Amino acid sequence: EVHLMESGGGTVQAGGSLRLSCAAPGNTYISHCVGWFRRAPGKEREGVAVIDDDYRTIYADSVKGRFTLSKDYEDNTLYLQMTSLKPEDTAMYYCAADSHLRSSPLSESAYTYWGQGTQVTVSS
Repeated sequence: EVHLMESGGGTVQAGGSLRLSCAAPGNTYISHCVGWFRRAPGKEREGVAVIDDDYRTIYADSVKGRFTLSKDYEDNTLYLQMTSLKPEDTAMYYCAADSHLRSSPLSESAYTYWGQGTQVTVSS
């Protein structure tokens, strides 16, 4: 089992930046397929950025050019650098992981392990 722990959320003004982190304390390897999802109030959880089975990084159209996903293999941590934040980016952000994808990369059903989430609020 993989335990995931997110951090780095907060409140920023529109146009600002935040960096989210996802660690897997106690695990030697965070998992091959990892990614970030988010759930805005009243909406379904949606994929934001993921690394798939073929090591490709896939972004949702809504964040392309603004968010950057990276994985540090030395400290076993996944990062999401978010820039040019918009009020519509306000959501609870979750880290997800699995040894391989169980469905399409940006689908939450592809992943078995989830963190508790970190809140991101972007004010206008």
